[in-house]
Amino acid sequence: MKQFLAVLALALPGLALAQLPGKEPAKAPATASAAKPAAPATGPVATVNGVAIPRSRMDTVLRIQRERGVADNEQVRAQIREILINIELLNQEANRSGLVKRPEFQEQLELNRAEVIANAQMQELMRVNPVAPADVQKEYDRLKAQAAGEREYKARHILVASEAEANAVLADMKKGVKFEEIAQKRSLDEGTRPRGGEFDWTVPAKLEKAFADAMVKLEKGRTRETAVRTRHGFHIVRLDDTRQMQVPDYEQIRGQLQQRMLQQKIETYLRDLRAKAGIE
Repeated sequence: MKQFLAVLALALPGLALAQLPGKEPAKAPATASAAKPAAPATGPVATVNGVAIPRSRMDTVLRIQRERGVADNEQVRAQIREILINIELLNQEANRSGLVKRPEFQEQLELNRAEVIANAQMQELMRVNPVAPADVQKEYDRLKAQAAGEREYKARHILVASEAEANAVLADMKKGVKFEEIAQKRSLDEGTRPRGGEFDWTVPAKLEKAFADAMVKLEKGRTRETAVRTRHGFHIVRLDDTRQMQVPDYEQIRGQLQQRMLQQKIETYLRDLRAKAGIE
């Protein structure tokens, strides 16, 4: 199914855009050929060299498209019919040429089949054991209470490769060279260097322990007088500000929380299956 949908995605690039607000679907270039016929209302979607394409195949594609927000109309059905015909033609040609008998193809086919079954089982798990809205709210309340006692820090650093370089940087700052200026010229951290070494607001738990321990001991606006060594190198650290940890509103993170909780359900489910299985 994954590869089948990939073919649809390539062949029907306009479908996903058809429902975007404020946008008109792109018009196909004019050709001399007649408009594509609509799919029959009953019976097979089409018959290709005597092989019927079952209506259930069309129904499956329509269901997936509806889940993605694509409208079900005659234009969409006609486009899908053409793709199903193309897929059938390609399948018949692959059988005629002997492609499907190649060992590497059979292995890929079996792998795809196993993936489709596994994905279907995960969908069933989510259907019978969804994350309830009340559980999401409860998790939000728990995280909010947990964050009540935490503080966030906004710091800067200059990362260099050696202690000698770090001491040279500290010496330059004592002479009046600005922290931000040195960071932009000499720091090895490409992520913070353009911002003068500035980190986004963060909690100590997300930083390496040596760095975090040094940062939280600083007074606001002060630079540590000696470099901090981590696996990345030597850091000159300055604390710019600190505040009570900010918790986003529930509606801002509800979707993320729900997704994370669902992922946790899946991981627990797989862990239980592995614990019961005989794996060598």
